[in-house]
Amino acid sequence: MNILIIGGTRNVGHFLALDLLNAGHTVTLLNRGKTPDTLPEHIERLRADRTDPAQLEAALAGRHFDMVIDNALYKQQEAETIVRLLNGRVGHYIFLSTGQVYLVREGAERPFSEESYDGRLIPPPKANTFAYEEWLYGIDKRKAEDVLIAAGEQQNFPFTCLRLPMVNGERDHFSRLYSYVLRLKDGGPILVPETPDYALRHIYSRDIVKAILLAMQQPAKGRAYNISQDETSTLSEFLGVVGDLLGVKPHLITIRRSLLEANGFLPDCSPFSERWMSELTNERSKAELGMTYTPLREYLGQIIAHYEANPPRDPLGYKRRHREIQFAEASPAK
Repeated sequence: MNILIIGGTRNVGHFLALDLLNAGHTVTLLNRGKTPDTLPEHIERLRADRTDPAQLEAALAGRHFDMVIDNALYKQQEAETIVRLLNGRVGHYIFLSTGQVYLVREGAERPFSEESYDGRLIPPPKANTFAYEEWLYGIDKRKAEDVLIAAGEQQNFPFTCLRLPMVNGERDHFSRLYSYVLRLKDGGPILVPETPDYALRHIYSRDIVKAILLAMQQPAKGRAYNISQDETSTLSEFLGVVGDLLGVKPHLITIRRSLLEANGFLPDCSPFSERWMSELTNERSKAELGMTYTPLREYLGQIIAHYEANPPRDPLGYKRRHREIQFAEASPAK
């Protein structure tokens, strides 16, 4: 097949491109070209800033694709542009969305199923806050999905939507899991906010690739699928597995969120403790796509082994690690 990947060469897109090439497909990448990639040189690269419709139109002029996988669609206007440019020129369009489309719903209860999508939305939080930015991300992704849904109903636009929770993987450029690994290895306390203590149900980056490959084999029916690991765990249980793989025992200290925020420690000290963490069911993906998921301990072991062999740079948030330890020693734990 002739396949276009839009964006995403740093993490999921990197593994996806390699798997598609190994399967004999013709792969083309479209992105801004600002982030160096290590993919084979013979892959064709198209350059465009997709937020500029004219650039995107020029890059895709005269192009037809059997499959398009879009890692980098974030806003309504971008969705409207991609539908206009690809309708009638793509056999199947797969959009990587987010579980945050459920978090902006009023009254939706965890874990969120695909049926949790419809309903009234919560009002925006206070502007210029982290909560507002996260709310806006979920709202914008919903607006993009709604464009695709309308295009599917009105124009027979052939799309599938995959909704993702927090992604763990060897190439996570945000270094979220690695932030915990460093703190576990240095033996110091890990500062954890008292609330909310939401259950974790993440996804392994290579399982996302598996889900995309399975979705490619299905006809485009305008369906949405949650892609999420089987296990649900507390943060303590999750870090217990990571610590066991590293041969260390986690030392978690629970402190009022307001204190951690006031001292600028969040989200760096515990990136998996954010309020905007979705928890998704995965039954539909199993029943309709035939999806199976890598066990949590197995994929964490693979990621940690990669870190041991290829240590990433210390994330910026780890530079204040000494202050976290001092704060833990001076603060009353909850």
